[in-house]
Amino acid sequence: MLNRIDLRGGARDPRRLLPRAQLDVSVAVERIRPLVEAVREHGYPAIREASERFDGVCPERLRVPVETIRAAEGTLDPQVRAALLESISRARRVHADQRRADHTTQVVPGGTVTERWVPVDRVGLYVPGGLAMYPSTVVMNVVPAQAAGVRSLVVVSPPQQDNDGLPDPRVLAACALLGVDEVYAVGGAQAVAMLAYGAAVDPAGAERCDPVDLITGPGNIWVTAAKRLLRGVVGIDAEAGPTEIAILADDTADPAHVAADLISQAEHDPLAASVLVTPSLALADAVDAELARQVPAAKHAERIGTALGGEQSGVVLVDDLEAGLRVVDAYAAEHLEIQTADARDWAMRVRNAGAIFVGPWSPVSLGDYCAGSNHVLPTGGCARHSSGLSVQSFLRGIHLVEYSQEALREVAPHVVTLAGVEDLPAHGQAVSVRFAGDAS
Repeated sequence: MLNRIDLRGGARDPRRLLPRAQLDVSVAVERIRPLVEAVREHGYPAIREASERFDGVCPERLRVPVETIRAAEGTLDPQVRAALLESISRARRVHADQRRADHTTQVVPGGTVTERWVPVDRVGLYVPGGLAMYPSTVVMNVVPAQAAGVRSLVVVSPPQQDNDGLPDPRVLAACALLGVDEVYAVGGAQAVAMLAYGAAVDPAGAERCDPVDLITGPGNIWVTAAKRLLRGVVGIDAEAGPTEIAILADDTADPAHVAADLISQAEHDPLAASVLVTPSLALADAVDAELARQVPAAKHAERIGTALGGEQSGVVLVDDLEAGLRVVDAYAAEHLEIQTADARDWAMRVRNAGAIFVGPWSPVSLGDYCAGSNHVLPTGGCARHSSGLSVQSFLRGIHLVEYSQEALREVAPHVVTLAGVEDLPAHGQAVSVRFAGDAS
């Protein structure tokens, strides 16, 4: 079922040989550019038309009434409510410890630099609603934003035909549990454009979604393209693509566990990537046998089979775990599992991953819901340079520079010298003029 890539016996650069989904976001950007421009120029009519075209439904008022959000909480199955509350509790514990404190450095007597960490004022949180519904993504977006101290949170999620044009009721219930009451039944590129530019959200223009400062949350390629197009108009967390799992495993791994974990991410999307990296041919064969047994029994067998059989998935055979470590660092997976002997030692040596799941009892599914970690993570190799969503995603560092007269006087000659080197004499003069009377 899984393609095989044999990297044994050679010191080849693995990056160009590894399985990866071929997504051309730049093409998608051009496809959605007219829609984004229409939302910027026309607002509500353009949003409504796009929602009718792509989602097959659009309510007259795009904003979900507060009483509807609160009522959705009351419809939750008690087990689902308990699970969401546990997820919220664990996420809050982890994210509370991420909040940075302001720090003042005394550079010289009378001269200090204070770094303040200030939350963005208003954030738009995107919650997908396509092949699956994601109340857990509400938790993963809202909890770190609240921990950071963001003043204004707005959630957007696609309207659902089977919920009277409203977002999925479980998404609304998660918003209620977290105290979020500004929610819009809008998805896709039109939702991103609405958040970036602001727009009226009803025919009369009586209600309005004000523009946000930052947009976070995963979405499909059209959401990703809109985020790329509008980067600069608004801040974004990342360009999230289809989900990925890589598993570094040796002979100590249980093939049934490995297969189940590969399947769990393939369940998301036909373009999801599931990659096993191993020096063990016996494990690779055993995992193939487990996949042949487990996939047909899965609810979404067709979707899973397409993902596992795609060019983005496969088994990578390596000489040993050292070579495997080089491969997973080159791949830079969104989710990386380490199922080896001494798993934590190997995990601590990994340089590139969105999140690392250590040992046989820490599957990716745990992180998706109840580990306390965040599941909004970099994809497509972006873990080489980007982090997952956290409290830091919603904070900006601002320097406060405070120098006394004497502290400035002491360093003034160096400022003037460097200004001269760069042929910016007015920079030096801005310091010198403050001491013009010293010579008299």
